Amino acid sequence: MKHKGKLYFRYGTMGSAKTALLLTTAYNFEERGMKYACLKPIIDTRDKINVIKSRIGIQRECSWIYHDTDLYQFAIELFEKENTAFDWFLIDEAQFLSPEQVDQLSRIVDDFGCNVVCYGLRTDFKTNLFEGSRRLFEIADTIDEIKSTCNCGNKTIVNARIDSNGDFVVEGAQVEIGGDDRYIAVCRKCWRNKRIEQAERNSLPFFETEKILNKQ
Repeated sequence: MKHKGKLYFRYGTMGSAKTALLLTTAYNFEERGMKYACLKPIIDTRDKINVIKSRIGIQRECSWIYHDTDLYQFAIELFEKENTAFDWFLIDEAQFLSPEQVDQLSRIVDDFGCNVVCYGLRTDFKTNLFEGSRRLFEIADTIDEIKSTCNCGNKTIVNARIDSNGDFVVEGAQVEIGGDDRYIAVCRKCWRNKRIEQAERNSLPFFETEKILNKQ
């Protein structure tokens, strides 16, 4: 009987140790002699080389996922090269996958019985879903939230983009790669209160910032 795999989506805000969990999982698989592959969209090239690297300093080599990579074909070629199927695929920054690539991952699960675990953000700095995350919410077998805590004690919800003064940014492209200097994870209440304070400081009615934020 063919092994039944699953498509997992494990999401959390920035700084919730998603990458560290992925790398710890990879290490455990390696200790058990399991076949696995780590992959990452090339849109995040802060480390310049094909590695997945966590904030705590651990890292592991990975394969790049390009915007036109067919992940189903990638898996077939990998199996042929290694002369064996793989037990697990671990995907970092899965929010940057296209919906088609998420569907390709689901085919890997269904056709080959592999397990695919996607780690990533749920929403952008405007609280809108990323395309890859949206598709994972639609078709993943198992969805888990990796929780972290706001400075106020509430659960973080928003990946707020900040400027050089520490103010929240409400306009800009959905994707802007950055670390602690550009993003901070906060709860929904703190996110709203900070924007109200900014609006009052800039003599701009809060509803005007809301219109900017929600502008498509």
